[in-house]
Amino acid sequence: MKRPATDTKHVDIAADRVAKTYAQAIVEAAEAAGCRREVIAELGALAREVMPRVPEAAAVFASPKVPPEEKARIIDRLAQGRLRETSVNSLHVLARHGRLGMLGAVVDAAERLADAREGRRQATFTTALPLDAAEQARIVADTERALSATLVPSFTVDPAIIGGLVVRVGDTIYDQSVATALSRIGGRLHERNIHAIQNGEYSWPT
Repeated sequence: MKRPATDTKHVDIAADRVAKTYAQAIVEAAEAAGCRREVIAELGALAREVMPRVPEAAAVFASPKVPPEEKARIIDRLAQGRLRETSVNSLHVLARHGRLGMLGAVVDAAERLADAREGRRQATFTTALPLDAAEQARIVADTERALSATLVPSFTVDPAIIGGLVVRVGDTIYDQSVATALSRIGGRLHERNIHAIQNGEYSWPT
């Protein structure tokens, strides 16, 4: 069975649309410069690694009270000798339009767009218990065969998933009834969950 991804969490449609608009511009500019993946990686590192370590800069980027000129100066200091010209230009465009605070969302959208252009689809696998690398690899391979798609996987744990497995691919969520393969995977995980409950073998991520 499949259903829209919005069934499980609220999505800010307006913000998502804005992020996609800027992401498309960044991806196309980077493609023209021959550095699409590099630019996305640089912006991703800034959003996910640098900014969390510099909360003052993150607050400035997100504040509508800080003039674009000041944000531009901070961008130049952060980027000096570290980022490609296309990455720096992307940040300046976001700053000029008051969108630097949504850099993370723009990067997420750019990654999805780049994956789609390369014939890959991002997928989130939610299971009731943590899986080791081998189990994850098997599930990804089985799901790719079931959906006839090349996936970019990520895994999360939700103890409420009694059935064993829920797979989100793009804007669609599949439960284990989508195909025989997914049903088999979900059944295997369900049996493991029962065994863990019976024997107290559980380890939730901290």
